[in-house]
Parts: sequence; C-alpha cells; structure tokens
Amino acid sequence: MTTGIELTEELSILNGLTEITRFAGVGTAVSETSYSQTELLDILDVEDPKIRSVFLNSAIDRRFLTLPPESPGGGRLAEPQGDLLDKHKKIAVDMGCRALEACLKSAGATLSDLRHLCCVTSTGFLTPGLSALIIREMGIDPHCSRSDIVGMGCNAGLNALNVVSGWSAAHPGELGVVLCSEACSAAYALDGTMRTAVVNSLFGDGSAALAVISGDGRVAGPRVLKFASYIITDAVDAMRYDWDRDQDRFSFFLDPQIPYVVGAHAEIVVDRLLAGTGLRRSDIGHWLVHSGGKKVVDAVVVNLGLSRYDVRHTTGVLRDYGNLSSGSFLFSYERLSEEDVTRPGDYGVLMTMGPGSTIEMALIQW
Repeated sequence: MTTGIELTEELSILNGLTEITRFAGVGTAVSETSYSQTELLDILDVEDPKIRSVFLNSAIDRRFLTLPPESPGGGRLAEPQGDLLDKHKKIAVDMGCRALEACLKSAGATLSDLRHLCCVTSTGFLTPGLSALIIREMGIDPHCSRSDIVGMGCNAGLNALNVVSGWSAAHPGELGVVLCSEACSAAYALDGTMRTAVVNSLFGDGSAALAVISGDGRVAGPRVLKFASYIITDAVDAMRYDWDRDQDRFSFFLDPQIPYVVGAHAEIVVDRLLAGTGLRRSDIGHWLVHSGGKKVVDAVVVNLGLSRYDVRHTTGVLRDYGNLSSGSFLFSYERLSEEDVTRPGDYGVLMTMGPGSTIEMALIQW
C-alpha cells in the first residue's frame, strides 16, 4: 500500500515539481458593515413576495456590504458604473491589505518576506491591478514579483493557487501569497427584476489571503499535491458578468439551472483529481467547497455523496458571509485550521465553481 509520503513524492514527479508547496498561513477580512437578509429587504424596500422568498430562503443570515447612498426621498440610489468602479478600488484594496496582514501574521512572516503577490478579483476592473495598488499602499518592496487574475469569477482562487504553487516550486524557500479580494457591493444592480434579486440575495464583500512556500520543512501546513479543472462548455453562458444596456452598467447573471449543472459534473472532476493516486473518495477527510449558494452546495453534496458534516465550514461561511466569490473556500480553510481537527496524513479536497461554467479542484495533504 502506498504511504502518504510516497504518494506525495509520486505526485510531485507526476506534476513536474521538484519541490512540494505547502500552505504557510491564512487570513481574511470583510468590509465595515453587515446586514441580515431581513434588514436588507427593508432597506431596499423589497415588497415582492417572490423576491423576499429568495432572500429569506437562501441559508444566509448576514452579509457584509457597502450599500449605495440613500436617496432624498428614502430608499437607495442606483450607482453609475464609474462610482461602482471607485467603490471596488477602495473596498478591495482596504480588505486586501487587512487580509494580507492577517495572513502574514498567521504564517509568522512580515511584509519584507513576501516575494510574489497574486491578486484575484472579478468585481471590478483596474489597471494597474490590485497587486500594484496593494504593494504601494502597504510599502511592500517594489521588486516583489506579482500577478493579477481578473474576471475568472468564483472559481479563480484555485486557478491562482495553481499559478502560485508553480511559482513556489520554482522558487524554494521564498514566500508567495494568493490574495482574493472581492468587493461584491461594487457589482450590484437595483432594478427590481428577479435576475437582479437572485444576485443581490447572495453575494457579500470579503477578502482572503493564503501564504505558500516550498522547500521549508518547518512549515506544518498541508501540501499541494494535484489540481484538476473542467469547463462545462455547454453552459458557458450560464454564469456571466456582462454589459446591461438598459442599466448602462455591468450586470451579473445566474441561470436557475446552474446548481444542478455543477452538481451533475462534480464527479467527473473528482475522479480525474484522484486518478492515479490510489485514493478513493472515502479517503478524503476534509472537503472545502465554495459557498456558492444553498442549491449549489446541496447539489454537490448529493452528487458526491458527502455528509452535512463534510461541508460544515462551507455552509457556515455561507450563513455568516454569503457568497464571497473567489475567496470563499479560503474562509472555509481558515475555519478548518482554527478547528484543529486535521492530523498528519489526512487528505483534503478544495473545490471552487464559477463562470465557464467551470469546476476547479485541488488535492492537499497534511
């Protein structure tokens, strides 16, 4: 029987890595103000019973949001796209800086230790990107290498981890950070339609950072063993963020069938992830699934044969924060770390889903 150490070595060779990347620390941050779903319905003056039902049956208790200003007659003003881009820049940089500080503290590192910063966002567009703005804001060494992953959506945190794991393997002993900063308040529309209501009932502001390093035996975090990706090409338009000519701004769309589409394809990706490892699904002790929404999580649970305990952190993050887009799975990882139930040799699967429609997974081992 293959031991955990032997499997790690085999997978590193399989993936062309001479060094194994480990998680070194994690940190999160949110925007200033949280609201319950009932409070939001009252603030937004939502009376349509169907829309109220969407909010109240979302399995979300509270979310952190930066709402638009009040109009002179009460209610909230719809913000033009320019103001939303300004909001994204302000909130994403602020949350990103705080999440990065928390992450480095968790890793026992300082800003001077940082060698690569990869920033992920889909809730606004910036050039220069978040990485440059955060490096300037925090006084990070301007020689720090950086990358920005923009517009990939809720799955993008694992795409970034794949990139930074490769960088880390090529730069043993040097610290890299994946930073997901999603100002979902900057991607909201107020038009009273059911399309908008589904989005407005779901997303919240949040930022999460994960530090990784290879070639350092002192780091006790899990090792990154393997990645798997899958694009459901028949459902490319099922999740999209595009220009709404009626609103004169960008608008996000979620097809009502997307939870079932994602759930139906989850097994394909898990099977590919575990292929060649000698592992079965039952060997996975920890599942960290993107908090995409109640129906999405339910579909994944059913199709992968998971228990409610398996996704306790996923549902807990959804309850307390809503869908945080690309950083959701790292909020779950932080909770798992704080729970202190993992043991050396345990395996875990990270799973994110997003536009494409895309499923990303990673296999890790403590």
